[in-house]
Amino acid sequence: MNKKTLALTKEQYEEIIRTMKSGFSGFRANVRIATALMLEANLGIRISDILKLHLCDIVKDGERYRLSIVEQKTGKARVFTVPLALYQFIRCYCMDNNIPADAVIFPLTERAVQKALHMVCDYLGYEGISTHSFRKFYATEIYRNNGYNIALVQQLLQHSSAAVTQKYIGIQQRDIERAIESHLCLEV
Repeated sequence: MNKKTLALTKEQYEEIIRTMKSGFSGFRANVRIATALMLEANLGIRISDILKLHLCDIVKDGERYRLSIVEQKTGKARVFTVPLALYQFIRCYCMDNNIPADAVIFPLTERAVQKALHMVCDYLGYEGISTHSFRKFYATEIYRNNGYNIALVQQLLQHSSAAVTQKYIGIQQRDIERAIESHLCLEV
């Protein structure tokens, strides 16, 4: 894990995606890469696994949709629910771009995604951002939006311990800083 890679803030995420979709002088808009990064931020899987996805990998299972993958980096099997709205978003993207269900949704290399993201982040003045920042964004948002449940995030990311997950999303340092700030007793 690259410790220099930061988790995105919601504002950074939105600005990066918006800029990637609209482009700027010297950078042509790239909806395909923006969509791949959006999926990473919404599924919490690594960009290497996003770039191997096919629409047919997401299957209807009763009343829900599920995605079953073997993570490229770890070799671990992972099965999880894909929210209906996200499945519909992916399906519409595939239909709009004439991508068959059994074709790779994003025929891109990791390097191409990283290069485009680097250009956008340079333009926006962001440092310490990589494709992995989108996975960290997912983890941090899940943590915050679910009552600071570190065990939940640990399970979603398939980390070996809660300590690994805390370090991954930088919780310990933030908690320490908050505790110190909230403890100040300057009034006598």
